[in-house]
Amino acid sequence: MRYLEDVVLKKWSAAVLAGALAVGALAGCGGDDAGSGDGGGGGGKITMGFSQVGAESGWRTANTKSIQESAATAGIDLKFSDAQGKQENQIKAIRSFIAQRVDVIAFSPVVESGWDTVLKEAKDANIPVILTDRSVDSQDKSLYKTFIGSDFVLEGKKAGEWLVKEYEGKTGDVNIVELQGSPGAAPANDRKAGFAEVIKADPKFKVIASQTGQFTRTDGKEVMEAFLKAHPKIDVLYAHNDDMGLGAIEAIEAAGKKPGTDIKIITVDAVKDGMTALAAGKINYIVECSPLLGPQLMDLAKKVKAGDTVEQRVLTEETTFTQEQAKAALPDRKY
Repeated sequence: MRYLEDVVLKKWSAAVLAGALAVGALAGCGGDDAGSGDGGGGGGKITMGFSQVGAESGWRTANTKSIQESAATAGIDLKFSDAQGKQENQIKAIRSFIAQRVDVIAFSPVVESGWDTVLKEAKDANIPVILTDRSVDSQDKSLYKTFIGSDFVLEGKKAGEWLVKEYEGKTGDVNIVELQGSPGAAPANDRKAGFAEVIKADPKFKVIASQTGQFTRTDGKEVMEAFLKAHPKIDVLYAHNDDMGLGAIEAIEAAGKKPGTDIKIITVDAVKDGMTALAAGKINYIVECSPLLGPQLMDLAKKVKAGDTVEQRVLTEETTFTQEQAKAALPDRKY
């Protein structure tokens, strides 16, 4: 009997020890907010999970590069995921980041709607979320700490204001075609709304066709080809990004027309290819939307991880470009 008691006691002691080690391991992996990941109070690296929309444009490529390089410079361990333009991929990536107990989650939403459930999961796991470049339409602002990016409505307004000034004092209808960004995406919705708000005051401005070009050069070209076939008189093209505008230029030239002269072109972004076309007179006006959000994002990540108070809306500084301004800026352009 004594032998059996010793065996039972040894097994019980081993079980208790294993349980204690398991609890200790869970605490060390971030069982609560203070110890989540390696970036907690111990002074280790912050781990950020970042989900990117995709690689649909030169702007997005520059944005990805800025984030990756800035993370390396800031000493932040970056777990990067490309959603390839699909919301379901992005939600899957965010859930993976939650399971990995990263310190901070950042993402640029593919579309505005449908995020409350997964953002609630991140909040319940005590992982702060930062929205970059694009926002969400959630009514619960507590689901994310801050949003860093451009004012897309203002970008649309700037495009409209240039157009109004360009045609000031002129009579006759101004026929406009619009290449929209991806359906449901914040920049597409807002750039359209801002532009429409400005030009509606003058009835001579008529948007005769408006269709998505998915923010890509290929789709921009295809949709512009269709516009040109359906509408013999087009005065102005408003493209929600440079890449669609550049694709449209190919279609305009193939149709025997001169971009920038026969059809005036306004775009948004100011990536190097767009600026080059502007300097050459093929685009008339570009509203800047800077992709270089990396340094500000890493700074915000450190602040929210430390529990510091941050503004819920952080705007990026941007400008606009005419042909002469593009010529002056191009030699030092980083993207």
